[in-house]
Amino acid sequence: MRTLLKRNSVFLVLCLLLWAGLSIALLSVDKLALHLWFNSCHTPWQDAFFPVATKLGEWVPYVVAGLLLFYKFGWSAFLLVNIWISGLVGQLFKHLIHAPRPYVWLMANYPDIHFPLVEGIAMKQALSFPSGHTISCFALCTTLSIILTEKHHTYLSILCFLLAITGAYSRIYLSQHFAMDIWGGMIIGVVTTLLLYYLFARLSRQKWYNMHFFAKKVH
Repeated sequence: MRTLLKRNSVFLVLCLLLWAGLSIALLSVDKLALHLWFNSCHTPWQDAFFPVATKLGEWVPYVVAGLLLFYKFGWSAFLLVNIWISGLVGQLFKHLIHAPRPYVWLMANYPDIHFPLVEGIAMKQALSFPSGHTISCFALCTTLSIILTEKHHTYLSILCFLLAITGAYSRIYLSQHFAMDIWGGMIIGVVTTLLLYYLFARLSRQKWYNMHFFAKKVH
């Protein structure tokens, strides 16, 4: 685990800085004011971009897992198990807390305040905390960052981080989640990935772990 933290320090430091910054904002700024600030700059190109970017937390992880089968079965298994476990943890918190989504909360508490919506996006009603899309985005990108640092492509960790925060921010931009939901989703996504990596690293010398679709069959 210590080796992982050292090699993957760029991605993890960026995540820690984001977590700290969000923590300060959540403690310092009113919930309504913070959400309206994040949604203060809607433009046509962003209205087109973020509904696509939010897919990073939907089917993209499964596509990436499929592609990883061509490189190493263990990597694909790591990502899939990570997405499922972190998703289950997220659903557990969602149903325990049962927090309202921004649209419902704002309409109930501030009906006179109108915030920008993106045309064609159906507004969800409940189970706001934590953001499941954010969990998936950070689970996916933390996994990719680990794999890339294993291959000594440390500089690509920055790209992984940018992808993660883009997918996460899309949920606020689309008013499907509050900043607090993103904060919680990021923690679950990153922490679950690190814990599972500790388990999967013990399997890295297993034959099946290192197999791939291009492996030659032994007759």
